[in-house]
Amino acid sequence: IFGSYLCRSISWIAASDMALESPVEVTLPFQEVFYIDSTAAFAVAYRMVVKRGRRIEVEVDIQSRKILRLFIDLFRIPPDSTGSLIHVASAGEHEKRLEFEPRRNAPAYIVRLQPELLRGGRCSMTIREVPSIAFPVPNRDERSILSFFGDPRDAGRREHHGVDIFAPRHTPITAPAQGTVRRVGESGIGGNVIWLWDSKRYLYYYFAHLQDFHVKKYDRVNVGQVIGTVGNTGNARTTKPHLHFGIYASGRGPVDPWFYIAKTDTAFHAITADLGVIGRWVRSKSSDVSLISSAGPSSERLSSIDLHSPMKILAAAKNMYRVRMPNGQFGYVNAQNVESIEDALQQESSVAAQVIKENPEKDAIAVKWVKPGEDLYILGRYNGHWLVRERSGQTGWMETFISTH
Repeated sequence: IFGSYLCRSISWIAASDMALESPVEVTLPFQEVFYIDSTAAFAVAYRMVVKRGRRIEVEVDIQSRKILRLFIDLFRIPPDSTGSLIHVASAGEHEKRLEFEPRRNAPAYIVRLQPELLRGGRCSMTIREVPSIAFPVPNRDERSILSFFGDPRDAGRREHHGVDIFAPRHTPITAPAQGTVRRVGESGIGGNVIWLWDSKRYLYYYFAHLQDFHVKKYDRVNVGQVIGTVGNTGNARTTKPHLHFGIYASGRGPVDPWFYIAKTDTAFHAITADLGVIGRWVRSKSSDVSLISSAGPSSERLSSIDLHSPMKILAAAKNMYRVRMPNGQFGYVNAQNVESIEDALQQESSVAAQVIKENPEKDAIAVKWVKPGEDLYILGRYNGHWLVRERSGQTGWMETFISTH
């Protein structure tokens, strides 16, 4: 018993490591439905690019006959992309949701999902990114931003360290996050200004050119609370009323507010692929099927798939299936290009005693011997092998040296 448990534990760790080594490339927002086989160690990882200022939201819905504990972990890829992954967050022990706000830009982040051993079921997983703080002018959005971070000022002698949100005079300005007012008053080119400290994110929010104030120093404010109104004080006297909104990271200086407040696309593509085949084998139904790297717009072609090549459906996203080919290669195929293997391509009979193997490799483990003359149903073809089903329902691989029935 102990030996069996040890082997399963080693397999579980190996699956965890393998998932991180070959994550699925995704573009957010992303939704996928996948199947967990309770008989084998399982893990899956997704690689995404997320800018500082966004919040990552991962949610998983589990359909299982037994209580299934799912581990959700998030890792950051180091700046040089060559060092070890840096673990940055985990979901709670019994939680199926993870939220995280990157404090710095990184080449990418990887989220890994892994269930406990001997538990299986179907999971629906979503990953999205949203602004980490609220837009500071109610009923406005990024379309009201007409001057951006880094724009030249004073004939190029300095850069704009914020964004300008244009709105009519006296339009309310609200706190984008919970915080403490550190300063209220007049300040040269900024005119009437407010500094708000966000201790959760170690950020200062700077509001300039205000018409008037609705808070005082040391006030604690909540998200959405009115703190002042839009004006054009300071060096904005000759421009239309607007809010100059800046963000300063403690110890690092000004950062671009855009990613903190601009809306993102949060609408998921509907999954139109048939979910009933997830976890099952299918085959290609044409000779021009491509295996591609992802279900997103920047996908690359990995290889071509021959007619009637079997593949196992691991997951569904949009109109695509994520599959594992018999040689272990992973990728996505269009759902319209595959069909069930339930209907045999043809029936044949063995001319001699032959072995059915668990995969189409020369040294694969034998799962059953068939006698001469035994009927076999051909389900697919791959790499000089046939995927066959014999009379008892046993399915496996056989080298193609049998005769037509």
